[in-house]
Amino acid sequence: MKFSENWLRELVTIDADRPALVHALTMSGLEVEEVTPLGDGLDGVVVAQIVEAAKHPEADRLQVCRVDAGQGELLQIVCGAPNARVGIRVPLAMVGATLPGGVAIKAAKLRGVESFGMLCSAKELGVDADASGLLELPADAPLGTPLAAYLGLPDASIELKITPNRPDVLGLYGLAHDVAALFGSQVKAIGGGDAPVTSTATRAVRLEAGADAPRYLGRVIEGVDASARSPLWLAEKLRRAGIRPISAIVDVTQYVMLELGHPLHAFDNGKLSGAVVARHARDGETLKLLDGSEAKLDPSFVVIADEANALAVAGVMGGMDSRVTDDTRDIFLEAAHFTPSAIMGRARKLGLHTDASHRFERGVDPALPKRAIERATELLLGIAGGKAGPVTVAELPEYLRAHEPVLLRHARLRRVLGIDVAAGEVTRIFTALGMGVEEIPDGWRITPPSSRFDIEREEDLIEEVARIHGYERIPTHVPAGEIALRAEPEARLDEMALRDQLAARGYFEAVTLSFVSADLLRTWHLDHAWVPLANPLSADLAVMRTSLLPCLIEALRHNRARQQDRVRLFEIARSFHATGGAPDEIGRVAVVASGTARAEQWGEVSRPVDFFDLKGDLDALIAHTGEPARWTIDTQDLPSWLHPGRGARVLRDGVPSGFLGALHPALAKSLDLGPDVYVMELALEPILARRLPSAGKVPRFPAVRRDIAVELPEAVTWASVEATVREALGDILVGIRLFDRYAGKGIDEGRKSLAMGLILQDASRTLTDDDADARVADAVGALEKTCKARLRG
Repeated sequence: MKFSENWLRELVTIDADRPALVHALTMSGLEVEEVTPLGDGLDGVVVAQIVEAAKHPEADRLQVCRVDAGQGELLQIVCGAPNARVGIRVPLAMVGATLPGGVAIKAAKLRGVESFGMLCSAKELGVDADASGLLELPADAPLGTPLAAYLGLPDASIELKITPNRPDVLGLYGLAHDVAALFGSQVKAIGGGDAPVTSTATRAVRLEAGADAPRYLGRVIEGVDASARSPLWLAEKLRRAGIRPISAIVDVTQYVMLELGHPLHAFDNGKLSGAVVARHARDGETLKLLDGSEAKLDPSFVVIADEANALAVAGVMGGMDSRVTDDTRDIFLEAAHFTPSAIMGRARKLGLHTDASHRFERGVDPALPKRAIERATELLLGIAGGKAGPVTVAELPEYLRAHEPVLLRHARLRRVLGIDVAAGEVTRIFTALGMGVEEIPDGWRITPPSSRFDIEREEDLIEEVARIHGYERIPTHVPAGEIALRAEPEARLDEMALRDQLAARGYFEAVTLSFVSADLLRTWHLDHAWVPLANPLSADLAVMRTSLLPCLIEALRHNRARQQDRVRLFEIARSFHATGGAPDEIGRVAVVASGTARAEQWGEVSRPVDFFDLKGDLDALIAHTGEPARWTIDTQDLPSWLHPGRGARVLRDGVPSGFLGALHPALAKSLDLGPDVYVMELALEPILARRLPSAGKVPRFPAVRRDIAVELPEAVTWASVEATVREALGDILVGIRLFDRYAGKGIDEGRKSLAMGLILQDASRTLTDDDADARVADAVGALEKTCKARLRG
């Protein structure tokens, strides 16, 4: 929120300079993001009026002006501003003045014509960013008056970073209570009470949105001058808050929003038909908004409507057809309370972010509409004239929140803060913050104002005391006590060990968002059991991921688009799945690779990464579990995003644990990727589970190796061959190594030859040749029976 420092000082006495104010605000939890000084160094700049304006004899875009600066004689000024004209009052920098940008004003000749000073724009004076022309002042601005005094300068535009739990300080009046508590002062009264009712005009109001819109106040004001110009003091306050003045009616609603923190809206009363209704939008209903866009609505939106059409999206923006124009004579002024959940995400859904939605999403004081509409009426009658009718009130009390008192124990306050804050200081703090305070034997009974949604429990009150009393005044102590270290289970690998393994194999760790686009999951066919977000940051981050791969592939695409030909990434994180209750979170490890199998080097011929490279990475991870025999792969039930001929399912003890292989060509094409992208995703817990290490005896007897080659059908996998041999030979087989694969001449079509080495060893004796030959025969017999293999000669 941005505001004028001088405006804040009008509402509360601040016995401190600007740096002290900024420091106090930040240390109380209201972080000051930026301070922009306004109007420093305007000595020598006065209010002047252009009396004559003639075309420059040597330049088409310049004018020679005669200017009255209240000194009794006219000054000649050469000016190139497009809005320079006879009669307007503007700032004049006299000869000898130095402007905020360091520009020294001297008498000079411009294209041969003498000029004694400079007429200035708002940007040149450092009071606004507008450099389109001269800063036009009101017609009654006194000539010769120093501009700084006339505009109430110097000043500063202060911008705060307000946390979502403090919507009460999104208005200067709420902020003033915090400042009063910080500096030991009191907030000054605003306005003159209820505006006088001089008209009988009313408009009926109905509430049909239940808890979403439990309070709505409206007032008809007849005979307003919609073309009236806002007075300088109001326009300047808006400008210094970052809001461009538009017209008196619009400016007043903006002013009250900044002052009290409550958004208002004015409709052209002549364009309304029948009663005003707060209701839910109808499915497919549309509304043209003030910014010219067309809002497509559904029943999740609350709208303000009349008997014929929707007029505004509640809490977001008004409609174009019912807007106030210069021809408007009667207005219907609204001040309503909407439940935050009814407004959250609605502006974002329409691609908007407005000052009103920013406040209503966080929560606006439900007791504020009456005060806001009376304050706005008071200002409008004074600026634009007119006659105010009575306020029409419609409310549903059962949906309006009532604050219950919260107890604060003195002993608890002392224990949490570690210091003893005097009882009188505690009472002063809560009273200055606008809370009801009742002292009880053991502490205080505090009743928060209706604007403080964040005060619900004792800890909230302790926080208020801490931030107002001053975090800097709370001493820092090193906590005492022993911290019990959690014992790491030996049967589970540490995740860092898994990260180290993948990094050692050339992968870089990536960290991606858990939020993804719904369209991206649909592209992957991973849109089943997803978890949608109730209030997403954007449409591209609307659901929780059901797999790590879509985001990891997006990271791969991002890198490849930046001339990274070889990309190898991994991520260890969670996926989220809807279960009807709390989402199910599953730990996973995912890997993506593309480009060449090895980094560029001279030792071997470059080749693209393939399935077996990824399979080797999987084998390396499995080896760390100490139980590689429990892991198998097959080609059953592959997901639709995996290549059917270059993909595999990974199983542990026969239970599916993940998949690896190339992306499906159709998916790769839709993602604008080539055919060389390989992926792997595994459930995390199975790959971290390991066999407990145990010490074994060092073998006393030598091992024997026998090499065999068998011919078998092409469809039989090596995993099946290895499992068959291990089952047939049992513990005597201590190793099996595949060292050759052949298909071609001499081998029947549809078959292949696999050559393997069998490493045999008996713990109790030395194996003889006959023993080894017998075991080889057992292995071959099992392969013939199970895998339709035959021994090659």
